[in-house]
Amino acid sequence: MKIYAVGGAIRDALMGLPVHDIDYVVVGSSVEEMLAKGFRPVGKDFPVFLHPDTQAEYALARTERKTGKGYKGFHFYADPSVTLEQDLLRRDLTINAMAQEVGEDGSLCGPILDPYNGQQDLAAKVFRHVSDAFAEDPLRLLRIARFAARFPDFSVADETMLALKAIVQADELRALSAERIWQELARGLVANKPMHMFQVLLNTGAATTLLAPTLAVQLSQEAFREAMLIHLSQAGESLEERCAIVLMQVPEAEIRSWADCVRMPIEIRDFSEIFSALLELMNQNSQNLQPVNVLAWFNRADVWRKPDRGQALLNLAEKIGLRVSPLLKAMRNAQALITAEVIAGVAAQDRSNSERIGSAFEAARLAAITVALQP
Repeated sequence: MKIYAVGGAIRDALMGLPVHDIDYVVVGSSVEEMLAKGFRPVGKDFPVFLHPDTQAEYALARTERKTGKGYKGFHFYADPSVTLEQDLLRRDLTINAMAQEVGEDGSLCGPILDPYNGQQDLAAKVFRHVSDAFAEDPLRLLRIARFAARFPDFSVADETMLALKAIVQADELRALSAERIWQELARGLVANKPMHMFQVLLNTGAATTLLAPTLAVQLSQEAFREAMLIHLSQAGESLEERCAIVLMQVPEAEIRSWADCVRMPIEIRDFSEIFSALLELMNQNSQNLQPVNVLAWFNRADVWRKPDRGQALLNLAEKIGLRVSPLLKAMRNAQALITAEVIAGVAAQDRSNSERIGSAFEAARLAAITVALQP
């Protein structure tokens, strides 16, 4: 029985990057031996175990065979006879198919085992798939797209690009779960260069399947990509802001529809929708903001109960060069209204009428906004 650290931990160490998580592969062992050593099984589809002390995951070396569509359509075979080279062969990229033995004290020891020339591709900054089985797993397309955002200096090998296109042409992407699609897209959005992820999706033909329809069309336009590159550099690093920037020219209804399809978290979906509505407001009223339209957007953003979100939305618009000072002033004026004074202005017999109270607040807020917007 031998234990190896594999995959991203080896890659990142060679690149001088911090290593946060280590994947372990156990060669020459069995389920029975792992249980006897105190490991706790957690894998359903293939044997994965938690270390009795560290709780780190250890997987038995395995091979796999395609049995159906999607990234779950595989049969795994784990046996003491499966070699490290066989286990590494099933991995996606050569730069992720390297290993190093783990000593009894838990430290890495001995040479880096690199049967598929991962170090060579790492030096050349190339994403290259390990074997022909690569095209059998559609999730790998999203992983490479996400890697492209994280490692923007890397290029996709020609033969790997053909394999990615084959995944799209085989309609395998539709077998991906919504949760996995969003998970990979989200990780790419907060990486160094998110536009590199979208470029891979565009180049492979995957954009029309995985992204909102309007966004997929926009990404095909060079001017849009150049503008988006600038805007993303101006925005912060949060997923909320970056998602809103990418979707800012997509209609609200379409954002909602796509968000449901990929199981986007509600708070990120709402932020993106409201930011899209803000841009529409400012585009339609660029020279003369109408108080009633501003109030409608404030209500849409619920700046009364969620003032921090309203501030964040306007701050983001300012980051990308939009003139939001009138809106900021109007929001602060309307938020500064004193509840007791507004209610005091309602006839005594109507103060228990929620509709009358609501109308009074609408009128007071509209008046405050109107004053703030005056030149």
